[in-house]
Amino acid sequence: MGPAEISLAYVFWERSNTLDEAQRQKSPWRRNLAILWGCTFVAGIAFSEIMPFMSLYVGELGDFSKAQVSFYSGLVYAATFLVTAIVSPMWGALADKKGRKIMLIRAAFGMAVAMFCMGLVTNVWELIALRALQGLFSGYISNAQALIASQTPRSNAGKALGTLVTGSTSGMLMGPIIGGALAQFFSIRDTFFITAGLLLLTGIMSAFFVKEDFVPIPARPKAAKQKGLLRGLLSQFANPKLIIVLLFSTLFVQLGNASIAPIVSLYVKELMHGKGAFALVAGIIAALPGISNIIAAPRLGEYGDRHGSGKVLVAGYLFAVLVYIPQGFVPGVITLGILRLLVGISDGALFPTIQTLLTKNSPVTATSAIFSWNQSFQALGNMFGALLGGTLAGIFNYNVVFIATACLLLINFLMLWFTEPQLRTGKA
Repeated sequence: MGPAEISLAYVFWERSNTLDEAQRQKSPWRRNLAILWGCTFVAGIAFSEIMPFMSLYVGELGDFSKAQVSFYSGLVYAATFLVTAIVSPMWGALADKKGRKIMLIRAAFGMAVAMFCMGLVTNVWELIALRALQGLFSGYISNAQALIASQTPRSNAGKALGTLVTGSTSGMLMGPIIGGALAQFFSIRDTFFITAGLLLLTGIMSAFFVKEDFVPIPARPKAAKQKGLLRGLLSQFANPKLIIVLLFSTLFVQLGNASIAPIVSLYVKELMHGKGAFALVAGIIAALPGISNIIAAPRLGEYGDRHGSGKVLVAGYLFAVLVYIPQGFVPGVITLGILRLLVGISDGALFPTIQTLLTKNSPVTATSAIFSWNQSFQALGNMFGALLGGTLAGIFNYNVVFIATACLLLINFLMLWFTEPQLRTGKA
């Protein structure tokens, strides 16, 4: 039984077992939000502190040319997200059946093992395999989002999810700086062991402090099985076309961000002419979007709750296109840093708003399923983005990656503009 089919069982369970607004007000969502903010903060550090030097690590594992390093870096990034895209719906289905808390514990401990082993690899193919293993145990942040979304009153959804996002993004802000410093002054391998320890801490925090009153989903009636996977999931939504468009928007936005990840440290190294503490500088550059994201995301989420999330989404796309193009033509790392700081504002408008729109336009019966599918599309965006960035950088140069990213976001904006006009007016 697939994840969407399991979610369809909610239709027959909703009247007696799902939380209504009164129950949501009494749920421990504020307590869990505070705890999961801390957990996603620690997880954000763990996930991001290895990113600034991953491409540099690839270069240490063999005698590679510039094109080969870019290509293998793309594969290393993509491996995790390919597996994540495949297994996320399965984990989402299990979360619907067993609860989100146990999924938080599973993800944290599983990825801790994968990270530890990455510090022991001897060639690039072992690293790719372990990145795939990391993808198998993915889903911590998406399950945290699903748990909060399932407990939070709808009137507070935008602010709550926007606040939760700042937990992971603030961790991701500190992670690259910490990771870059560790890689610069100690060793890259030591950073993987520290990352494993942080994920272990996250799992312990989730096990002992997160509270969830979960009611298992009953077996799905045979009549519901005949509806099929896709039809069964989409039949729960008042506007299934909007859901599909939002899922593809997640893919496009993440594709744009992920296309930069494999080459940012290599780009910084080139801008610095291979001299100086470029691993540390790359960490700072990678962290800068998190600063503006922390400031912007909750405020934009609250603005969207009052005036319409669609307006925030449209503005976010236009702003993103404007700040990505010049990144391919910067004269030095300072200009690049300023533009990367502005990227955080667009991310603060796009990611939380898409999740908020999914929440506001989804029945409570499909909360875990839709967040799992959203993670699958995000993982596909990560995978294709990493491959695209690594390939374009290898064939052309680093600046082409930024231009291609801007073009992809513009295409996504036009798709939203013409297929879902209610987003322009904030009625979605």
